[in-house]
Amino acid sequence: MSCSSCSTASGGTPRGCKSNGSCGSDSCNKLTVFDWLENMEPASGDTPCSFVEVRFKNSRKEFFRFPEGLQARAGNLVITAVQHGYDLGMVTLSGPLVSMQMKRKKIAENSDAIGKILRIANQTEIDKWQELREKEGNIQKRAREMAIALQLQMKISDVEFQGDGKKAIFYYTADQRVDFRQLIKDMAHAFSIRIEMKQIGLREEASRLGGIGSCGRELCCSTWLTDFRSVSSGAARYQQLSLNPQKLSGQCGRLKCCLNYELDAYRSAIKAFPKPEVKLHTEKGIGVFQKMDIFKGVLWYSYKNDWITWHKLSTAAVNKIIQKNKAKETVSSLEEYVEEEIKSEAKIFDSGVGEDSLNRFDKPKNFQKKKRRKNNKRKFHNGPKKTT
Repeated sequence: MSCSSCSTASGGTPRGCKSNGSCGSDSCNKLTVFDWLENMEPASGDTPCSFVEVRFKNSRKEFFRFPEGLQARAGNLVITAVQHGYDLGMVTLSGPLVSMQMKRKKIAENSDAIGKILRIANQTEIDKWQELREKEGNIQKRAREMAIALQLQMKISDVEFQGDGKKAIFYYTADQRVDFRQLIKDMAHAFSIRIEMKQIGLREEASRLGGIGSCGRELCCSTWLTDFRSVSSGAARYQQLSLNPQKLSGQCGRLKCCLNYELDAYRSAIKAFPKPEVKLHTEKGIGVFQKMDIFKGVLWYSYKNDWITWHKLSTAAVNKIIQKNKAKETVSSLEEYVEEEIKSEAKIFDSGVGEDSLNRFDKPKNFQKKKRRKNNKRKFHNGPKKTT
């Protein structure tokens, strides 16, 4: 099941999800949670969990306590109490998993950060909430025009209305501190609502806008990634990647978050390799490190007086040379420890149906036609044969 904006338009053309994965249905929800303890009954003596996790627009999630007599399950739209008015969100998680999430995020059950659920949303409140969501695009456009008119160095990237429509949160990005007091006055006068400004980073902006990464998949930050860890250029060095900013940066202009995914595996694998700054002393010359292949477990070294020629050595061979150097034993040259490449035989293609040749449909060269053309040209130049 998908939302109305994801369905096909007239003529069968796809509309596309205009809500960027937060339309309110399970199939295109962002950060959808699978409750694997849903069908399990609580153990004897355990009190049922009275907390639920509620998701609002995009990735904003909060924990709430529901009153007695109210059963809120995943997928229900509920009315939550806020400081001024009420808000509307969707329950994404309930049961014992909520307690686990609260412990993981270090939120106590008696914390003031936990709000309260008032009731299940009725159809009138849901219709009003959907109307407010449709207005957000137009409000965002007008707010950007006001910021440009005031010559403010900022970009309003998203707008989120409160469930009752009395308040709106404007998310913006800026490189420096911005004085937007006049902008708040102008927007409050134009929209007749309470205004709240929240500054977000470029990565959070990319997660809200969404997009396609260089790998061809949707951005991790807009689908499942919740915490943005710092990424340094050292992660690229560990993985032997080229330090090209255009290749290492993502849609947000910062280093890709996926550089951290396999960093721990590379760090543990590099421990078995000798340090790059260690030099190999031989009778022929001093060997200097050039590069390594972590997957194959090989390293390349070259002599100081011959930088062009590289010698491929295994990790065990390099460690053996280093041990001999420490024991002050003589090593004649690096060529003695060069790893010989075993050439594998080329596999012949087999389609499985008896048609082995890949060029069976190619037109064979017709040599007979070429010979006939050459003979005809000779006859034409020499003229017809004379008869006696």
